[in-house]
Amino acid sequence: MGKASVIIYITVAVFLLLVISHSPKKTSHHRHRHLKLRSNFSFSSYGPGKNPQHHPHHEPVPFDPLVADIERRREDKQWEKKHFEELSHEAPGAESQPEWEDFMNAEDYLNDEERFNVTNRLVLLFPKVDVDPPDGYATEHELTEWILKNSQREELHRTQREMELHDKNRDGFVSFAEYDPPSWVRNSDNTSFGYEMGWWREEHFNASDADRDGLLNITEFNDFLHPANSKNPKLLHWLCQEEIRERDSDKDGKVNFKEFFHGLFDFVRNYDEEGQSPPHESDNSMEAPARKLFAELDKDGDGYLSDAELLPVIGKLHPSERYYAKQQVDYTISQADTDKDGRLTLTEMIDSPYVFYSAIFNEEDDNDDGSEYHEEFR
Repeated sequence: MGKASVIIYITVAVFLLLVISHSPKKTSHHRHRHLKLRSNFSFSSYGPGKNPQHHPHHEPVPFDPLVADIERRREDKQWEKKHFEELSHEAPGAESQPEWEDFMNAEDYLNDEERFNVTNRLVLLFPKVDVDPPDGYATEHELTEWILKNSQREELHRTQREMELHDKNRDGFVSFAEYDPPSWVRNSDNTSFGYEMGWWREEHFNASDADRDGLLNITEFNDFLHPANSKNPKLLHWLCQEEIRERDSDKDGKVNFKEFFHGLFDFVRNYDEEGQSPPHESDNSMEAPARKLFAELDKDGDGYLSDAELLPVIGKLHPSERYYAKQQVDYTISQADTDKDGRLTLTEMIDSPYVFYSAIFNEEDDNDDGSEYHEEFR
């Protein structure tokens, strides 16, 4: 960023802060909002079997890396606590459990304007978002890249934590022998979805092993845990095979139109509609577009879809973090873009600061105008 851009940012930031500090209405509006850390940790929700089925809801990623760091450290404590319970089989709340003292006052910190002021945070973060080019506007692309970078940081952090657990000999790699499936798989009757589908089988491990050395490094292990975000063609092909296995009700190794229509088409259609809930339509009205898509995918025209033919839509069946980042950004822009030019200025962001902190917003609070705040990420 050039010296001229830096001077412009500093000048605009100082001016806005002076205006806001002398605006009792704005100050009052901000002070009545209450920020709250998320508490959505689930020990069984991480890893490749976190649910290979398709979730319509995806948790938003914190816009502010400082908030993300607080949440990560809090989640680490929860993870350690739960893992300790798994190993020791002690009841929750036992005295030997990891302690939580470090996070007792985290929300007090977030709600102390002297220590955490959302306006000041946005002024600080804006030039880090506005980089391509640094022109005073945060575009959809720039915001998406920012959210995606934050989500990838969270994902890698969880992968590193899992790797510490499974890398028994501490050599920086995970072998299949070292990898233990979670307790819900070990204690299952071998027919639960994740186990039957092969999310914990050696074929999944081998597909993730890009260099074929029999070990997973941190990148490969991250792909193993989050295959939808991988660019490894072998792993994407494996995902296609798993979809065929799941939808193949007559067990002939392929997916016919009926299996496609009643198992996959809705997920592809919902993806194309940006995750918006479509109006209720009858099977008859949707059969024609389903047959059209089926015919496009069925390259050899044999009336069945093979795993290779499913590859063009596998990203719609298993959306990546980029897809969810764009959805989050679309929602953010729709809420904060007052002049409707499809991009955000620093002023617009400061005028709607809590849109950017919705991941930690207390949903029980109401807006000053009496309307409810809704977190509408899907």
